[in-house]
Amino acid sequence: MGTIKDTVTKDIQEQKAAGIVEKSKYSQALEQYNLDIKEDDVKAAVKKIIEEKVAENDNVEVKKFLLGSVELTSLSTTDTEEKILAMTEKVNQFDSEYPDLPHVAAVCAYPCFTKLIADSLEVDGVEITNVTGNFPSSQTFLEVKTIETSLAIKDGATNIDIVMPVGKFLSGDYEGVCDTINEMKQACGDVPMKVILETGDLGSARNIKTAALLSMYAGADYIKTSTGKEKISATPESVYIMCQAIKEYYDKTGIQIGLKPAGGINTVMDAVIYYTIVKEVLGEKWLTNYWFRMGTSRLTNLLLTEILGKETKFF
Repeated sequence: MGTIKDTVTKDIQEQKAAGIVEKSKYSQALEQYNLDIKEDDVKAAVKKIIEEKVAENDNVEVKKFLLGSVELTSLSTTDTEEKILAMTEKVNQFDSEYPDLPHVAAVCAYPCFTKLIADSLEVDGVEITNVTGNFPSSQTFLEVKTIETSLAIKDGATNIDIVMPVGKFLSGDYEGVCDTINEMKQACGDVPMKVILETGDLGSARNIKTAALLSMYAGADYIKTSTGKEKISATPESVYIMCQAIKEYYDKTGIQIGLKPAGGINTVMDAVIYYTIVKEVLGEKWLTNYWFRMGTSRLTNLLLTEILGKETKFF
């Protein structure tokens, strides 16, 4: 004898087959897009961009722009108030020591350090980014996620980064994914919210594009590649797919969504490649330090070294 759950599932399947059950608004949204993406096509497109376009962007002016797009990040189990304060003070000092160079776009840390950063940061135009919603796993109660986010904003966070519930996505619960993101956006209000897709865990180009589109329709102001805590972080292929999704979404809705590659950005050339992909797929409109961000800590000194022409370890 079947359970009540079996009976309900069977009824829903029969209703779907008969066209009675209405599709969710998110399912209807996905139907507007081509999700049949071939991995080899993505690799070929990225290879072509790198071979033909990267060289022209490998210059000092682009590197200055990239420096101004960095979210200087510390997200370690061993973070202390002293460490976060030192990072913030470096941002303050940089503004006076290098007045001709752009300062970083943001300081990114855990919410428990927000008030310390807000009380110490002296540079106008530098955002305070917090990772909330049980970063990096996103595996906790929705109430905990929204409360943590609200507390972070109360303490002074001006950007919020959350992780898409990857487990729900992989189990096919797209409505659950979108409801969570939407609730988090409501907690953020006017504060821009980035949704981390954790692209290295999604398994396919199709899944990356699907996750990107669902996140945007659910309320993301930016989409971000990775937490930097998994085996695979940002890749040129994942950034290319996300740029394509942003472009198609913009063409259909007129809503501009930002992009943040993060995790595994180890060299200046990595950053130049991401810049080039954004330029070629999305265009100049996205090449501002508002719409294009990079989550990294090691890149700042590497960029400074190449911009100044001598080894520099400021941060």
